[in-house]
Amino acid sequence: MRRDAETRGHGDMETRAAMNFVRVSPQKARLVVDLIRGRQCGDAIHILRATNKGIAPQVEKVLRSAISNAENTSSDVDVDKLYVKRAYVNDGPRLKRLRPAPMGRAYRYQRRMAHIVVEVSDE
Repeated sequence: MRRDAETRGHGDMETRAAMNFVRVSPQKARLVVDLIRGRQCGDAIHILRATNKGIAPQVEKVLRSAISNAENTSSDVDVDKLYVKRAYVNDGPRLKRLRPAPMGRAYRYQRRMAHIVVEVSDE
């Protein structure tokens, strides 16, 4: 996971965490990420725990990493005031695969990957 931190002005703290090359379709990951965008971090963790999707534990891991990055970069950050400022999923590379087809032919299909990014702020 990658982490970046920015301090803007006096007191505004933004941190981000990213998980790259996750073996899930970006469309499926966006369904989960859309649930937590703009929410308080505590509420977002509860939502992810209750979400019955396979990608939810990885999104929770990225969110916890962003919270941890905020704690490590600034000593005066209040974790209870953090909220998910931005959360998005980008397309990653695609693995091209072949599936056997009738009469000796082959059909191509793509296994998709995603990059998940979560930014938290205490604004």
